[in-house]
Amino acid sequence: MKKSYYKNKRVLITGADGFMGSHLTERLLCEGAKVSVYLRGNSVSGTIQYSLKNIKHLEGDLEDILTGNISALDSKDLVIKNKPEIVFHLAADAYVPNSFDHPIEVMETNVLGTLNMLHAVKECKAIKRIVCTSSSEIYGMTLGGSIDEEHPLYPSSPYAASKVAADRYAYSYCNTYHLPIAIIRPFNTYGPRHTYDVIPKFIELALSGKTLCVHGTGKQSRDFTYVDDMIEAFMLMGSHKEALGRAINFGTGKAITINYIASKIKEISASPSPIVHTKERKAQVPKLLCNYSLAKKLFGWSPKIFIDEGLRRNIKWAKEFLAF
Repeated sequence: MKKSYYKNKRVLITGADGFMGSHLTERLLCEGAKVSVYLRGNSVSGTIQYSLKNIKHLEGDLEDILTGNISALDSKDLVIKNKPEIVFHLAADAYVPNSFDHPIEVMETNVLGTLNMLHAVKECKAIKRIVCTSSSEIYGMTLGGSIDEEHPLYPSSPYAASKVAADRYAYSYCNTYHLPIAIIRPFNTYGPRHTYDVIPKFIELALSGKTLCVHGTGKQSRDFTYVDDMIEAFMLMGSHKEALGRAINFGTGKAITINYIASKIKEISASPSPIVHTKERKAQVPKLLCNYSLAKKLFGWSPKIFIDEGLRRNIKWAKEFLAF
């Protein structure tokens, strides 16, 4: 990727105030892009209200702030009017347990939201690329070993099923309508500003001296990727010609158990928190391990920050910016 690729390009980011979206917004602004964001907003007494929870410090640098429900049809019109050249679609209901009790709402956000963005892009004459954000959860109950892009999709939760549908809709629209689509499949990403999932929860509990509750045996493992490495992956997917028409995995190639995460966070934070085991979580996947050989072959991408260093950085940030 050329350093100047994004300079002066009109970029729209959905879910820009979320965890990865906020980091991507910062990076694109640093690259000189003209960045607009799409946020969830509500109309109260005729006034649009929204929260810039993670990008308030960037508000003055943004070209435009679009607001609304991304699963509603009028989201399409807002995007068309914005006239983006590149769209990064990250907006999603991404907390897996939420899909257990609210599967329809999760489907609407993740599937209908993606369809609205795809249809908007069909009518954006200047569009060069839309990067659709998938998930490693689409692989579900894996066959064992590392997962490449040809692995069958066995979604084990309503969330995972919604991401499979969105992923495959994006692929089908690329084939049917010849849209400039790239599908990024991030494995578990962590780092500053993340608020749900095991790592940020354990860090908060450890720094508060509270019990770390591990679901099941704790031997279940994930491929944890630090946010800086994943943002580099997004930048490549939005710019590199080899990303077009492809779905590509990004991860570290290291399977880390939840037991290791709990003990390492406790160690790094010098926390007195006890570690206890509770019942198995619904739809638990035993192992998700990324094979990122395609990303390495196409882009020369490889992770630079592994779990111990990533946890140290994450804990340092939490001590500085979160109240305990």
